[in-house]
Amino acid sequence: MNTTSAPDAQTFGPLSAVPDAGEPLLRVRNIVKEFPITQGIVFRRQIGAVHAVNDVSFDVYPRETFGLVGESGCGKSTAARVVTRLVDLTSGSVVFEGREIARLNHREMRPVRRDIQMIFQDPYSSLNPRHTVGRIIGAPFEIQGIKTAKGVRDEVRSLMDRVGLNPEHYNRFPHEFSGGQRQRIGVARALALHPKLIVCDEPVSALDVSIQAQVVNLLEDLQAEFGIAYIFIAHDLSVVRQVSDRVAVMYLGRVMEMAAADDLYSGPRHPYTKALLSAVPVPDPKVREGRERIILRGDLPSPANPPSGCVFRTRCWKAQDKCAEVVPPLADIEPDHLVACHFPEPAPTPASLTPPPAG
Repeated sequence: MNTTSAPDAQTFGPLSAVPDAGEPLLRVRNIVKEFPITQGIVFRRQIGAVHAVNDVSFDVYPRETFGLVGESGCGKSTAARVVTRLVDLTSGSVVFEGREIARLNHREMRPVRRDIQMIFQDPYSSLNPRHTVGRIIGAPFEIQGIKTAKGVRDEVRSLMDRVGLNPEHYNRFPHEFSGGQRQRIGVARALALHPKLIVCDEPVSALDVSIQAQVVNLLEDLQAEFGIAYIFIAHDLSVVRQVSDRVAVMYLGRVMEMAAADDLYSGPRHPYTKALLSAVPVPDPKVREGRERIILRGDLPSPANPPSGCVFRTRCWKAQDKCAEVVPPLADIEPDHLVACHFPEPAPTPASLTPPPAG
C-alpha cells in the first residue's frame, strides 16, 4: 500500500519545463491504469489488479520530443495508449490544448484524434493485410470525413512520396513491402491529418539498425517541417538520446527520473537510471575499461503485487527502511531535473562530465 497521496491534478505545477516553449501542448497528471484480474468462468469476480501505470505525470510542449524509456513491462506503452485514449484510464487527468480529454466519449473524441496520432511498434501487425496501401493511408480522411483540395488519392500519393515510398505503389498490399517500408506506411498514415502530437510506440525496435537510422531521420525531418510534437517510446537508450529533448525513465509503472536528455545522460541521479546507462555498449575499449557496470540483482517484481514504498527498492543497492515505508515523490532535485528517490546519486563533478557515446 502506498503511504503517500498523489498531488492534486489541478494544482500540480509544470514538470521540467522547456524554456520559451509557452504552455504545454499535453498535460498528463497522476494517470493510473489498472487491469483487473478475474477468477471464474460464469461468475467472474475480480481478485486483484495489474498496476500497469501508477501515478504518472508529465508535460509535452509544442515541437518537442519527449522520450519515455524503461525495460519491457514498465508501463510506457500503456501510458501512451492512455494518452491517445486507445485504453481508458482508471484515474487521473489528460489535458490536450487546455481541454480535458480523459472523460470524452467516442463521438466527442473523434475531432481530437485529428491532432493526436500514433505510430505502432510492429509494422507487420499494425497494417490491415486486406487493404491496399492507398486505402490504409487514406483511411483517416474517410473516417474524419475530410475533403482535400487535390482529392484523397493525390493527397495519399503526395504523402507516400514525402515519407520515401514510391507513389506508383498506391495499389500494392502490405505484404509486398519490407519492414522499413511498412513502417513508413504507418508514418504516412499518422501524418495524413497533420496532427500536432504523434505518439511513437517503439517505432524502430522491430527494424534493422541501418533502417532504424533512416526512420529516425525521417521523423526528425517531419518534425522540423510540420512542427509536430512527439512522445517517443523506446528501450534503446542511444536512439532516445538522439531524438529526445527531455526523457522520463519508467520502472514498474512509475516515473523514476525526468530531465533534459543531456542532463540525464551525463548525470543520472536515480540508481535505476544509472544502472540502465551503465549497460549501454561502448565501442571504445579505453572508455569501457574505466566504466562501472551495474548489474541489478533479482527479478522484476510483478505489477500485480508491486513492492511497498519505492517500487525499485527490491533491486536497489541503496535501499533503506524508509524506502519500504514511504513512496518517494517525483520532485526537483535541481532545476528541471526530477527524481523519485529518497537517496539519489550525487551530482557529477565537472571533471566527470564526459559525454557518453552516442551509439
